[in-house]
Amino acid sequence: MVKTANFKRRLIQFLSMLIYNCDARHWFSGNISKSVGKQVCIPGLNCYSCPGAISSCPLGALQNTLSNGKFPFFITGFLLLTGTLIGRMVCSFLCPFGFVQELLYKIPSPKIKKTKRSLKITRKLSLLKYILLLLLCILLPVLFYLKDGIASPYFCKYICPEGTIFAGWVLAFFNESLRSALGFLFSWKTGIAITFIIWSIFMFRPFCRFFCPLGAIYSFFNKTAIFGIRVDNSKCTNCNKCVSACKMDVLKVNDRECIRCGECRSHCKFNAI
Repeated sequence: MVKTANFKRRLIQFLSMLIYNCDARHWFSGNISKSVGKQVCIPGLNCYSCPGAISSCPLGALQNTLSNGKFPFFITGFLLLTGTLIGRMVCSFLCPFGFVQELLYKIPSPKIKKTKRSLKITRKLSLLKYILLLLLCILLPVLFYLKDGIASPYFCKYICPEGTIFAGWVLAFFNESLRSALGFLFSWKTGIAITFIIWSIFMFRPFCRFFCPLGAIYSFFNKTAIFGIRVDNSKCTNCNKCVSACKMDVLKVNDRECIRCGECRSHCKFNAI
């Protein structure tokens, strides 16, 4: 039952990644798709500049709109709708970079496991994604636009490893003219991307847990989202087997760090989840 549920979730993750990047003509062209679908967003983190991407990343769209001095009406509505419907379920089912981190974690190696002591540390570190959301995705684009009339999508530009791995590296490999123009920023982001790749082998979803502003946004909706996971309190004995088995930094089912993957259901002996 557990293996079947995990297989179905992995299949949905894989298909989502393919659908987001289904303009196969550009996968190896060294150029990016000019699909009209880029006027709208997909739920997960998938860079606009990925060669085969047919739509926009909501996080990038948010930053770009603010950087142009406009209020992000469309993207705000999109995030509100998605969050209201499924919350952080996006992270576990519909995010390509989350899928890649999970695959990396399957590589045989010593793992950084969750303990009571480590949970206190990682729980505090998980607040970093909220700081990055406020600072790099909202405040800096607005403040620099108001000051200079020019701003950038700062999180995408300086931090996001997904854009580096699936857009920057691919484009640089297949586009010689672009490759010759690369400088310090590309080297900086390559270092960050390699760090996350290695980190993901030893720790479950480190980017999602500590750095992803999109996950931070969806986390605000976890307790109220229409679809997801519910706990039957009449059956729950508070044994905390679900929390102990969870690879994320949850303190209880459906809190801000829960990605609603459903794996906790297999650990509940009382069918309360």
